This record gives sequence, structure tokens and C-alpha cells, in this order.
Amino acid sequence: MGFRSLRVINEDWLAPGTGFPAHPHRDMEIFSYVVQGSIQHQDSMGNGRVLRPGQIQLMSAGTGVTHSESNPSSSEALHLLQIWIQPDKPNLRPGYTEWHPASAAESSAKVLVISPDGRDGSAVIHQQADVYRIRLGAGETVTHALAPGRAAWFQLIRGEAEVFGNRLFAGDAASSEEAGHLIIHAAEPVEGLLFDLA
Repeated sequence: MGFRSLRVINEDWLAPGTGFPAHPHRDMEIFSYVVQGSIQHQDSMGNGRVLRPGQIQLMSAGTGVTHSESNPSSSEALHLLQIWIQPDKPNLRPGYTEWHPASAAESSAKVLVISPDGRDGSAVIHQQADVYRIRLGAGETVTHALAPGRAAWFQLIRGEAEVFGNRLFAGDAASSEEAGHLIIHAAEPVEGLLFDLA
């Protein structure tokens, strides 16, 4: 909790038909990443969506927004990560956007899903933060160049990986504030999120 602008990573499992009732937020960029099942989102801006595995919803709470998240299934559990990133300025206008993977991205090892400028079809965040989805098969490796002054946080969702010579298991994370190349090697099929932060 509290690494650069990355404030919170909550990993949640919701039983069928359960969820978080309507509650308020402000001055926070909040996104959910669906791992398994589906999530139903409702907010005071009039958005109502159901998202499925690999999809992302990003809400800018800004001056204030109320939202609820629930598992609409009557039989399947919901597994998700909800992540809070502090915005680069307070009192922004509230907003909502989504990221859905293009077919070509499904097999890509490293895909940009959130950025401050929306490049490569990513969702837009009000912070100098790039977020990548990482998917690797057993024995595969991906490299990320970390620029001077930036910091990296890798959150492993599924599988087993080696980062900085350390073995990570699902739910583990690794971070670095040293410029250079971050190497993620999958000991078995891996899914995770990589944050490149100012």
C-alpha cells in the first residue's frame, strides 16, 4: 500500500450474487481487472456494465462518484483485482472508460492497457502511469526498459515467475526504482500486471 502513485491493490473473490454496495470515492483513479467470472458495475454517472476476464474498467472519481460492484452470476465465483492510483491533480471531472483486448493482444506477452495518453488503444488515466498486462507461457521471458526516475511494480496474478532472481508465486509482487531492464521469466504459465510509474 503506497508505492509512488500506486495506492492500493485489492485482490477480491466474490461469491455468486454478492458484491460491494454503493459507496463514494473522490480524487482517486480506480480500475478493476477481471481474472475469473464477471463483474457488474453501476455508478452515479449513469454507467452500467458487465465485464469478463481480461477486461478492465477505469473510473476517475475526481470531485466525487458513487459506485457499486457485484457478481451477477448465480453459480460462478468472481475473482478480480481492484487497484487505486492517485491522480496527478485533485478535483478532476469524474469519468469512466474501459479496455477490451483486441484479438491480436490475446496472445501477446506484454500489452499496454492503461496510459496517460491512451496510446495503442489503452484506457486513459490521470497520472504518469503505464500499466501492462503480462501473459507468458512456461519458459517464456519478457523484458521491460525502466527509464531513469521511474519505478516498476510487478503484481503476479497467476503462475510462478522469476523477477530480479527471486521466485514469485500468485499474489506476490516485486518492485524496482533502478533504471535498467526488468526481466520477467515464467516458470509456468503466468498472468500479471506491470506498473511503470513516475
